[in-house]
Amino acid sequence: MAKKLVRVGFLLVALGFGGWAVASQWDAVLAGFARLSWPALAGSLVAVVAALLGAMLTWRTLLADLGSPLPLRPAAKVFFVGQLGKYIPGTVWPMLAQMEMGRDLGVPRSRSAAAFFLMMPIQLATGLLVTLGTLGWDKYGWLLLLIPLLLVLLEPKVINAVITFGLRRLKREPLERPLTRRGMLTALGWALAGWTAYGVHLYCIAPQGGLLFAVGAFALSWCLGIMTFVVPAGAGVREVAMVAVLAPQLDRGSAIAVALSSRIVIVIGDLICAGLAGIAARRDSV
Repeated sequence: MAKKLVRVGFLLVALGFGGWAVASQWDAVLAGFARLSWPALAGSLVAVVAALLGAMLTWRTLLADLGSPLPLRPAAKVFFVGQLGKYIPGTVWPMLAQMEMGRDLGVPRSRSAAAFFLMMPIQLATGLLVTLGTLGWDKYGWLLLLIPLLLVLLEPKVINAVITFGLRRLKREPLERPLTRRGMLTALGWALAGWTAYGVHLYCIAPQGGLLFAVGAFALSWCLGIMTFVVPAGAGVREVAMVAVLAPQLDRGSAIAVALSSRIVIVIGDLICAGLAGIAARRDSV
């Protein structure tokens, strides 16, 4: 009973912060949505759901490679419901939620934590590579300074050594199965597919620069948001970065409306994915 109450409380708090993210910018959101057509919004939302699915499959691939393969529906529930914790201030809530829900499915907490932390360098590395490939080396060549570090962090031998060291310092048992290069490459492939879908999402609401520009603009703004740990889900940072990147294609007012509209569509996508995954998993357990 206590565990259920904690989970319900976590879900309510996460939903509350998600709703606040919408309500706090409601006037600007209405102005932004007024400029968009319903087909564009629908297409953007579908693309966001596809991108979130790519992120879930990235996480599921890592978890399976570490020794805990999960069926699709239970994995979706653990990932999507846990991800609602990113709207709560602090960085640990998604990880804690995934650890607790994964434990009920037989996933050791250490594996859940390892898969969670591996998501960040994977998203950063692929996002920065996408930025370089779509927005041009002349403007964003400085990102090359980060690529060597990220590539080192994505080397399975390095990752396994870091995870082993961390678990040893925490006086926990080491992982039974180390991360493999095949698992890492598969996870990178799903991450790249996710960036493509996110680009389609932005293109639906801001087609002025073309699809490649939209993919790069979103990847860059998202990476900057990920690197900001003190605000929930990169709130504010991603929008500021997106407005700056969209400046050559849109006036400031339109760029702000697009950034806010993008944020709201993603919040709605998170809620839809978590709801559908929870319903599907519940039906399987009946």
